[in-house]
Amino acid sequence: MTGNKAVAYKEPGKVEVIDVDYPTFELKDGPGVNPANVGRTVNHGVILKTVATNICGSDQHMVRGRTTAPPNLVLGHEITGEVVEVGRDVEFIKVGDFCSVPFNIACGRCRNCKERKTGICLNVNPDRPGSAYGYVDMGGWVGGQANYVLVPYADWNLLKFPDKDRAMEKILDLAMLSDIFPTGFHGAVSAGVGVGSTVYVAGAGPVGLAAATSAQLLGAAVVIVGDLNEDRLAQARSFGCETVNLSEGEPKDQIEQILGVPEVDCGVDAVGFEARGHGKGSQEAPATVLNTLMDITAAGGALGIPGLYVTGDPGGIDEAAKKGSLSLSLGTGWAKSLSFTTGQCPVMKYNRQLMMAILHDRVSIAKNVNAKAISLEEAPKGYAEFDAGAATKYVLNPNGYLS
Repeated sequence: MTGNKAVAYKEPGKVEVIDVDYPTFELKDGPGVNPANVGRTVNHGVILKTVATNICGSDQHMVRGRTTAPPNLVLGHEITGEVVEVGRDVEFIKVGDFCSVPFNIACGRCRNCKERKTGICLNVNPDRPGSAYGYVDMGGWVGGQANYVLVPYADWNLLKFPDKDRAMEKILDLAMLSDIFPTGFHGAVSAGVGVGSTVYVAGAGPVGLAAATSAQLLGAAVVIVGDLNEDRLAQARSFGCETVNLSEGEPKDQIEQILGVPEVDCGVDAVGFEARGHGKGSQEAPATVLNTLMDITAAGGALGIPGLYVTGDPGGIDEAAKKGSLSLSLGTGWAKSLSFTTGQCPVMKYNRQLMMAILHDRVSIAKNVNAKAISLEEAPKGYAEFDAGAATKYVLNPNGYLS
């Protein structure tokens, strides 16, 4: 039997590379697996040999102990791979295909999938709509930070690259199609970004940088990125963004210095529930980003909210925050007729178009997010550096495909 190693959450602040079973076409019991999913046959799936699998800020929430993730949960929902086995019922995907895997698992059969709402599939998670690999409360589908991973509903879920050699030339860019590039693009689209827009993106982590890249791709006139981390702001400036250093205070005055007015057309929250306040020495204040975006977005505008919010946060600052209840100035949003779009990005709505933009040199997403390939064994170091604020998107290379 082929060996398989994977990155697993052990306890707050700690991940380890462990030995795990090679995948089969049946969902086994294990950490985080919903009991109703145990024994589920996956003849519609494939087994991938992982080409690239990325460390995501959403993983960091679990690793920090800010979710109810159990020990030994195998991490990883950003997956690119080569098909090495196909299930009995797979018709169109073949052994040898190089594919991107949308992080949200979808059946392709339910009402929501048929309406392109693949982030809230009704059939893959017994607890709630929506599922993902290697994530707490998402059905227990095993994560992809491993040598091999099972992908269900393969004909529906996988985005096949048109040419393997051409794909490998841009593999770090294509590795961003599983999550952060479509997620950032979704944030920009839902915020109403178009030609000539002025845009504020809260957060200069990889999703924020992907949202800023997407805003540029959509024709924005000015993209402003706000963060407390100067290294990450420098990364945003490297591809033409204006920046706001939030350690210097509220963004409104700095936005006015850039635009001449203290507001933008479109706002994107790429931070989520671990948001901090503004100013030096700021503390966690989870509603900060949402309230700020309502304040600085022009009346009649929209907020795209791809940043993650949860219903269970053991580390929340108060009892309300531990349940995902935040003190929002909803009256501000109502008075300004702002619209909001939240939730998982429906990756399949965007990933093919973004793949074509990458393959035809319209965008350099890997450069913009400062993607860096490291070995699977270096994953604990990558997690620690990312958590410390490195302006880097870490891409794990479990099987030596990446130079």
